[in-house]
Amino acid sequence: MSQTIKIDQILDKQRLDTYLSEHDLADKSRSYIQTLIKDEKILVNDQKVKTGYILKQGDLITLLDVELKTLDIKPVDLKLDIVYEDDDLLVINKPQGLVVHPASTYHQPTLVHGLMHQVDHLSSINGVIRPGIVHRIDKDTSGLLVVAKTDQAHQLLSEQLKNHEIIRNYTALVYHSFDEDEGTIKAPIGRHPKNRLKMTVLENGRFSVTHFKVLKRYDQYTLLSCELETGRTHQIRVHMAYINHPVVGDPIYGPKKVISKHGQFLHATDLSFIHPIKKEHMTFHADIPLYFKNFLDQLE
Repeated sequence: MSQTIKIDQILDKQRLDTYLSEHDLADKSRSYIQTLIKDEKILVNDQKVKTGYILKQGDLITLLDVELKTLDIKPVDLKLDIVYEDDDLLVINKPQGLVVHPASTYHQPTLVHGLMHQVDHLSSINGVIRPGIVHRIDKDTSGLLVVAKTDQAHQLLSEQLKNHEIIRNYTALVYHSFDEDEGTIKAPIGRHPKNRLKMTVLENGRFSVTHFKVLKRYDQYTLLSCELETGRTHQIRVHMAYINHPVVGDPIYGPKKVISKHGQFLHATDLSFIHPIKKEHMTFHADIPLYFKNFLDQLE
C-alpha cells in the first residue's frame, strides 16, 4: 500500500528526510527514513532521490510499502476561543496544554479535533492530520495562531510566513536579569543529535532569528517581548536557553526543577498579517492567561 504527499506550499530549503521526520513519519527515526529513501521505498516525482534532496513546491512524495498508522480524527467539542473568523480563515487563542495536531504517537484530543467540531470547512493542503494548520505553537505555549479555511488562503498565508511577513510576538518570562534592554539572537537550530524530542543550536542547523525586548525586570526573572523572524520548532525556548536565560517553567530546556505545573511561561500575544483574500492588514492581541498573570503578581 502506498501513500502520496504533495508539497503544495513553499518550503525554506527543507530536506526530504527532515521534512518526513517532522511530518508524516514523525514516529520513525531519521536514520530509518534515510534507509527507506536509499531502498527506493520513498520516491519524489516517481524518481529515486538522495536523502538530502531539497523539496520544491509541487513535488509529489510517494511512500511505498511503508507502514503508516491511520488516524481516525473525530470532532471533539473543546470550546475553542475563536478570536476572529470569516470565510477564508480564523484566528484562535490556543489554551496552554493543547497539542495543535494529532500524531501517531499522540492520541489525545488536539486543536484539530476542536476545529473539526466548530468549523464547517478547513483547507486540505496539509492533509487529513493537519487540516488548516498554517503554523504551530507548542503544547504548553498558549496564544494566537491563524488557521486557513480554504486552500487559496492557506497557500498565500504560507508564502507570507516564508517571507517573514506574518508578525508573531510572544510574551516570555525568563530566568536571570538582562543588562541590555533589547537584542537579537541569531543561532541556527536543528534536531538534537541524541534526543529527538529536543531541538538545539547546531552549526549546520536552519537559520533562526529571535528579537527580544525587556518589558519588566524582577528579582531573579525578566519579562520579555519576543518577535520571531523565523519560526523553527521550539525556537524561543531554544534561543533563550542558549543565551542562559531559559523560559521559566520549561520542562525540556529549563532547570530540572520545574516551578510550574502549566509548562513554560510563554504566550503568543500578538499576531499581524495581510488578509490573503481581502488584502487588509489585520492585527490581533490576546492577554496572557490567568496563571501567567497570577505568577507575575506574586513576583511583585
